[in-house]
Amino acid sequence: MPPHFQGNFTADFPALWSDPATPQRERKRMARLLIEDVTINKSDHIHLHVRFRGGQTTSLAIPIPLRSWQIHQTPPDTLALLDRLLDDHTDAQTAQALNASGHRTGTKQAFTPRIVLHLRRSNGLASHHERLRARGLLTITELAKQLGVHPSTIKTWQKAGLLESHQANDKNIRLFDPPTPGDNRYIKHQGTPLRERLPTSTSTRSAV
Repeated sequence: MPPHFQGNFTADFPALWSDPATPQRERKRMARLLIEDVTINKSDHIHLHVRFRGGQTTSLAIPIPLRSWQIHQTPPDTLALLDRLLDDHTDAQTAQALNASGHRTGTKQAFTPRIVLHLRRSNGLASHHERLRARGLLTITELAKQLGVHPSTIKTWQKAGLLESHQANDKNIRLFDPPTPGDNRYIKHQGTPLRERLPTSTSTRSAV
């Protein structure tokens, strides 16, 4: 035993163990002098059953160490916020909002559209486009067919403010709110400027 190990070994054990001058190999030797054997069982925790040379026993339960991929997982509160943001934001807009609020990935990176894409796919989260479709929003082709007009007319009405559209993804694909049945703004009127079209009294949707 090293020269600085003086006095009663048992009484001095805590001090000797925590002494920075005690080499690691000596700590292992000290443990072998005290411990007869150790039984290890693994379930939801690691269970250690220690038998000392004097016959005494003790049991310990310690958490199972996280794996590398678990250590670097994105925090649950960040994932929950990402999920909420996708209701009204594209991947790029969601990444921008997360960074602005100080959130980071599990590897301490700033968010990018690609990272948002990876996280929502790996966690089974619907995209903003999918959420808008689930709410009943229509593509330009579907809306044109429903109103009996050409898609170019839909674009014209949308620019004039007669139709409300929403950016569905970062490729500028837009989806449209379904029109209110009976709203005569969506009927071609010869000689009536688009800006003068008003909803009928039966319409439940206000002009955009």
